[in-house]
Amino acid sequence: MRTVTALADMTGRTCVITGGLGHLGIAMAEALAENGASVVLIDRSEVPAVPERFAALEASAPDRIHRRACDLSEPVALDALIAELVASFPVIDVLINNAAFVGTAASQGWATAFETQSPDLWRQAVEINLTVPFVLVRGLLPAMRAAAAPAILNIGSIYGLVGPDWRIYEGSTLGNPAAYAASKGGLMQFTRYLATTLAPKIRVNAICPGGIERGHGGAFLDAYVARTPLGRMATLEDFKGAAIYFASDLSAYVTGQILAVDGGWTTW
Repeated sequence: MRTVTALADMTGRTCVITGGLGHLGIAMAEALAENGASVVLIDRSEVPAVPERFAALEASAPDRIHRRACDLSEPVALDALIAELVASFPVIDVLINNAAFVGTAASQGWATAFETQSPDLWRQAVEINLTVPFVLVRGLLPAMRAAAAPAILNIGSIYGLVGPDWRIYEGSTLGNPAAYAASKGGLMQFTRYLATTLAPKIRVNAICPGGIERGHGGAFLDAYVARTPLGRMATLEDFKGAAIYFASDLSAYVTGQILAVDGGWTTW
């Protein structure tokens, strides 16, 4: 029987992470690389969200950290990316669908009252949050089936599991778009679909993060913390253990599961 350390060992495995240069992508890459994996980070540009952390990650394992720039919303670019990945990495052990359309402060009709939310932004969210994982999984299947213990990990959201509690948004400029919730909910059902469809060769699971602290303040932070059983928002470190668990042999007999890493938010 293997030790826990051996079960978590990712040496020799190749992991692909979309949204890889974002905050959460880098955190998961750090955990995987620390356990011996080679990591391919895919993002729209080659500019990491946290340059100093990415520089440290790259310095810790320069021969095992790879970057690919791709606008996943462009079908031609996405198809080219898949072809290049399969050619460069004929064996892919782990795919983490982490890229997400989350809108920006400048996105008109995103985090607004429901009746003013934009159908165009709805389509963009569904494209990135749901269609892109479908296309990636389908395209990378040959490389994943060549792996000894392949795993897919989809990154959802608590709002793919439960409806929004509008009370926490009172007194803030933040909102909760229908497109984000619906697309993340669809990704959770896609997780279950893939788990039975790709079994027994490929395991498929999901993580649903709660709110991650990134300088929030004021009434929103107070309301969020008050509603969370563990009394705080998440840190990026909170997701490292879950990523390693689902990517490695620690979860060799686990598929079709959705883990809320949310401080108890969805327990109510």
